[in-house]
Amino acid sequence: MKTSRKSIETFLEPRKMAITGVSRDPKKFGNQVYTTLKKKGYEVYPVNPMATEINGERCYQNLSEIPSHVSNLLILSSREKTVPIIKDAITRGMNNIWIQHKSESPEAIEVANSGNVNLVFGECILMFAETVEGFHKFHRGVKKFFGALPK
Repeated sequence: MKTSRKSIETFLEPRKMAITGVSRDPKKFGNQVYTTLKKKGYEVYPVNPMATEINGERCYQNLSEIPSHVSNLLILSSREKTVPIIKDAITRGMNNIWIQHKSESPEAIEVANSGNVNLVFGECILMFAETVEGFHKFHRGVKKFFGALPK
């Protein structure tokens, strides 16, 4: 099952999400995604069990600390951590999960699908979270030209 454009729109529509794998290091991808989404006006809740603060904002140690009104989860964590994170999210009642490209595995996709959630995988959120800029805008244009964007 491939990711659909509708799944992406459903995930992005509430403009709020928990994000696992957010790094304290501003040079790391996890921090860059968190910072970029925050600048774009998304309500983001960073999750990192090793941090209490990221970029001067509160960081949550695990998903159980995330406010209950947040039902979206973006996973930026390593592949090895993705399955337990998905299981935790489903138990918590999170029903929109985006597994960032390179964080997915066949097992993670299977676990998420068995949890009956809206699932996005194999795509980079920065190619779809408007306004798309820089390299991500170029990459999206290339994918569109070759007919590889989700339909």
